Amino acid sequence: MAEELISMEDMESIFEVTDSLGIHRESVRVELTKEDPGSIQKVADGMVEITLPVNESADVFCRKLRIDLEAMGYQPADSVLSYDDDDDDDDDDDEDARPASGPRPRLS
Repeated sequence: MAEELISMEDMESIFEVTDSLGIHRESVRVELTKEDPGSIQKVADGMVEITLPVNESADVFCRKLRIDLEAMGYQPADSVLSYDDDDDDDDDDDEDARPASGPRPRLS
């Protein structure tokens, strides 16, 4: 029997969960082949290692993934990209500090 490989849709489902919990994509290792019963673990180097199961849909597995990652201490991120895109901790005069754009060069 040939090994079953994960699909792009499977990866999108996994990243939807990990992104929402603020886990950087470079901190996630996903086994390219599916293997029962599947697994979710945080290893010593801080990486999250994930193996999808063969006999369970990615949608069902990802519900378990969210529960297990939250049990490991991950919490929903304020931003899907997991970085602070608000400038409310800076002064409002930041726009004055930006250089004004000059005239555009003419193309001949």
